[in-house]
Amino acid sequence: MLQASGIKKKYGDLQILKGIDLSVAPAEIISIVGSSGAGKTTLLQILGTLDTPTSGQLLIEGKNPFELNEKALSHFRNQRLGFVFQFHQLLPEFSALENIALPAMIGGANQTDALKAARKLLDRFGLENRATHKPEALSGGEQQRIAVARALINQPALVFADEPSGNLDTENANALHQLFFELRSEMKQSFVIVTHNEAFAQMADRSLIMKDGRFV
Repeated sequence: MLQASGIKKKYGDLQILKGIDLSVAPAEIISIVGSSGAGKTTLLQILGTLDTPTSGQLLIEGKNPFELNEKALSHFRNQRLGFVFQFHQLLPEFSALENIALPAMIGGANQTDALKAARKLLDRFGLENRATHKPEALSGGEQQRIAVARALINQPALVFADEPSGNLDTENANALHQLFFELRSEMKQSFVIVTHNEAFAQMADRSLIMKDGRFV
């Protein structure tokens, strides 16, 4: 599914990543833990093609995404990768339903089909009565479930999550963690999740520890 070899990242004289090797199998959940500044988010951004490595190779489904031109890379990212962030990053002017549907419409789906698919995800997440609510009218847990649904709208092969439960209380965090495992069973996606939640990290198929730009 994903194969990263010798990934390094340098900003000026500062070496952030010092040679990362990582493989992700289909329908696998991997957690990455480590102290702040270890390089976790930088690695996640490179794996998700949001940033480029200084050196090393990344293959996703056998393809090197960094060999694509900008337009093709954007399309690849939209269709094959999903992203969940700590602070949701929902667009405040759009409803829950519209926020979920946006990646599908950006990817070329017509509005009717995109909204239909978004409504199915709302129903799956038990949020059917929140379809017309804007983010400000949703709880933190509801906003994060909307963000997860948005990440899944195009049925990506891989979902990257950066501290997805870091802004949630314990009850909502536990519910979100359980949701990832349910989705893996139902939809067969792989998840790479950066987290400070040790209990959740240990639930993953593999838990990897980063320190000073390396796995230890």
